[in-house]
Amino acid sequence: MDLATDLELDHLVGRARRLVVPGRRRILGIVGPPGAGKSTLAGALVARLDGEAVLVPMDGFHLAGAELRRLGRAERKGAPDTFDAAGYAALLGRLRSPEPGTVVYAPDFDRSLEEAVAGSIAIDPSVPLVVTEGNYLLHDEGAWQQVRDLLDEVWYLHIDDDERVARLIERHVRHGKARPHAERWVRESDEVNARLVATTRRRADLVITGALTG
Repeated sequence: MDLATDLELDHLVGRARRLVVPGRRRILGIVGPPGAGKSTLAGALVARLDGEAVLVPMDGFHLAGAELRRLGRAERKGAPDTFDAAGYAALLGRLRSPEPGTVVYAPDFDRSLEEAVAGSIAIDPSVPLVVTEGNYLLHDEGAWQQVRDLLDEVWYLHIDDDERVARLIERHVRHGKARPHAERWVRESDEVNARLVATTRRRADLVITGALTG
């Protein structure tokens, strides 16, 4: 059963800290629709855990713009099939079983370039907790269905839809889209993805509601 709580940072840091076991690797997933604040929450958790956690975003597995154009999917960037889901699952598998002395490098997503950048995040085998965030951690089609079993806990983040949509539009504008384009993109792409993500909420261990405090 889902457990609902207010998004109060101290409480969530305490819950995440319970996953930290020296000498053992755990993975915490944070999922939610576009604009819910996943990266903000994940970054805050990692900062508060002070060296005991590292952030590995799912967005590092976006397909390159050239490949999306080749596939005819550039206008649906962010849909489940516009990621390398199998590659993401393979990375999570490596992270679950770290090899002593071997640093694993993960890709990150550069919003200024709108492209993934390989080898951006170093994950030392001694770090006990990996926090990963993205839209499709609970999606159960194709290679995505491998992901849930690789995560020790998954938290679903929900905020009011009007606030979330406004955040999304402003984010697109900040990163170079004209406002009419940003509004159309949110309506025709992001919100299609958001409705799909919402159907996966029941598979989460924890449902978090509200705005980040603390």
